[in-house]
Amino acid sequence: MCSTVPHTDKKSFEKKFSLASFFNQHWDKYTQKPHHPITTVQHKAVNAIRKCRTEALGKDIYTCNDCGQMVEVFHSCKNRFCPNCSWADTVKWSQTIYNHLLNVPHRHVVMTLPHSLNYLIRRNNKFFFQTILAVASNLMKDFIKNKYRIQPGVISVLHTYGEKKNLHLHVHMIVSWGGIDKEKNRLKSIPISDRVDYPKIKHLFRAKVIEAINKAYKNDSLEHNFEDAQQYKDFIESLFETPWILHLEPPMNVPEQVIRYIGRYSKRACLSEYKITNIEGEYISFKYKDYKQKDNEGKYTEKIMRLHYYDFFPLLLQHVPLTNFRIVRYYGIYATKSKILEEFKNKDAYAESYADNQTLDPTKICSTCSGKMTLTLSQSEKGSVLWFIQNKKSRKLQKQKIAA
Repeated sequence: MCSTVPHTDKKSFEKKFSLASFFNQHWDKYTQKPHHPITTVQHKAVNAIRKCRTEALGKDIYTCNDCGQMVEVFHSCKNRFCPNCSWADTVKWSQTIYNHLLNVPHRHVVMTLPHSLNYLIRRNNKFFFQTILAVASNLMKDFIKNKYRIQPGVISVLHTYGEKKNLHLHVHMIVSWGGIDKEKNRLKSIPISDRVDYPKIKHLFRAKVIEAINKAYKNDSLEHNFEDAQQYKDFIESLFETPWILHLEPPMNVPEQVIRYIGRYSKRACLSEYKITNIEGEYISFKYKDYKQKDNEGKYTEKIMRLHYYDFFPLLLQHVPLTNFRIVRYYGIYATKSKILEEFKNKDAYAESYADNQTLDPTKICSTCSGKMTLTLSQSEKGSVLWFIQNKKSRKLQKQKIAA
């Protein structure tokens, strides 16, 4: 008996709709007359999503050592934009990060660029991505270092989208609310009651971003359509009148809370397939939170957006990550693997959701007899096959290429 397993996490069975099916229905037609030019990296992302966990990418076969039950698992595309791959990647990444956190409270911080910059961001995306990551992260790192004389750690995640999938460039940061006092060689937490000069940090964030824009403009490295220097100057002055958003959540003492934030704001896909409520003909609908409206319980109202594929595809694809661009970055003590970090990091292993998923993984434990599953065959996208033979003496798998 052989069963096919497209996914191993328990949430996959709750999905009602998939992006792949919507792309399969309408992508070829859309490419004939696209709303916006389609880049190579966007083409690659869509093709990966359409092939992910299908026979087109090949498969692995696992066999139970006891009863002989076989399970087929189709290969994943591993594209960073793919919603199928993002969940498992996020869980594993969160587990690794947790085991390297300093044993102090952490704080979730968000810094956002105003939408009045979106025109320049579209023309200079890499510049603005690098700028907001560096400015926001170094600002928090230096603020803690200078005020408390300790070396903190910052984990930063770049996001380009809002709830409606519009361009909304911001950085989520997990900031250690404490750090290492190198002179005394000890770990020091920042008192939770300490007041943070919110206006000062926000104004510094705005000033440093504008400083970077001015430098790029003077060096002629900023792509724009300003007619003259006066028009550019007027635009820059308008940025000082535009609200710049800085969000600081209270420090979190419970490590698991930190991990939930890290998982939620790390390598997740732009649009979770769990938020897709309907696919009907040429239209797709998905849930989003309206942050301008709250219900009777004080929670943000959840609404539905319905779009034609001609409008949906360019809206979604503007958020495909740039090739080789690191959207997750590490600063301060988290940017190093020094011995001092090893001494003060969290000691307890984190295995909450990851462990739950592993117990349900049919490639590890046989669903029929609970025996151990072993990889016996792997077929690649190009058709080559590897046959795995269990060597009883060495207890290791040997590979034999049997087809090409």
